Amino acid sequence: MKREIEYRWRARELMARHGMRNTRELVAPLRERGITLSESQIYRMVGQNPERISFQLLAALCDIFGVEANELFTFTATDARSKRQKQAVASGENVVRFADSYKPVRARILDED
Repeated sequence: MKREIEYRWRARELMARHGMRNTRELVAPLRERGITLSESQIYRMVGQNPERISFQLLAALCDIFGVEANELFTFTATDARSKRQKQAVASGENVVRFADSYKPVRARILDED
């Protein structure tokens, strides 16, 4: 079964805890750690859930905020539901359709010897 993974990026919360009100305030601490990003890149990284992030940047953010990686982002993994299951739950159906649950069985032909 497929798994759905959802995560919550908490960089903005950690910035607020450390008194950083603007993403520009991350430029200097990141440069001190050898990471050069533009203000717009930092703004997007803080304001949105990043699709990809380098380990070097992740480690630098953990160092700047004094946290472990599990405090910078949290995640949950759940079993993915099929489209039919999602539709049934959304519509409130509690009925199993015969066409969806029936699986044909292969016929066996026996000789009468």
